[in-house]
Amino acid sequence: MDVFDEAAERSKDDADVRVGRRVRALRLERKLSLAELAAKAGISIGALSQIERGMSSLRVKVIWPLAAALDIEPSALIADGNDAVNDLYCVRADKRRSIPVKSEGIAKALLSPPGATLTGMLVTVEAGGGTAEAYAHAGHEFGFVMTGEVELVVDATTYVLKTGDSFAFKSTLLHAFRNPGAERCQILWVNTTKPSEVRDGA
Repeated sequence: MDVFDEAAERSKDDADVRVGRRVRALRLERKLSLAELAAKAGISIGALSQIERGMSSLRVKVIWPLAAALDIEPSALIADGNDAVNDLYCVRADKRRSIPVKSEGIAKALLSPPGATLTGMLVTVEAGGGTAEAYAHAGHEFGFVMTGEVELVVDATTYVLKTGDSFAFKSTLLHAFRNPGAERCQILWVNTTKPSEVRDGA
């Protein structure tokens, strides 16, 4: 095999790995197991596993049923690696998913990719907005105030934090937060629990 053939083979392998990561990321986003997605797409678990690991190319006859099972356009599976799509290891700025919240004036955007051990969020708290009540759950959390001001209550102690301040505590402690200022507050918030468990008041 000459250098041109080797380069072509490496390029093909890299493309298979990128596609495999994309398929796995989409599967995890939809909370599907290998068996569930394989059944929906009408392919074997082994074939799907090989595709996700980049060990097998995504054949034309598989693209359509797999895309349908994932509820996306077929082109999204085979988009070039430079296209602004999410991967197993990254989340594009315009592809963030929202996390449902119960409280008024709070929005949470998921920053971490599917399958990540840590849940990274961009928490936006409008002026006067905040949690309806104190809550607790399993895990640990860390936050960095990017802009604005937030009043954080942890274990009955109140902290007024401003731009550049940060915090960390065990999530099992009762906690709540609100924006007492006149401007929007944004916080980079990292949690060890899953996205479904970090909604306000959970």
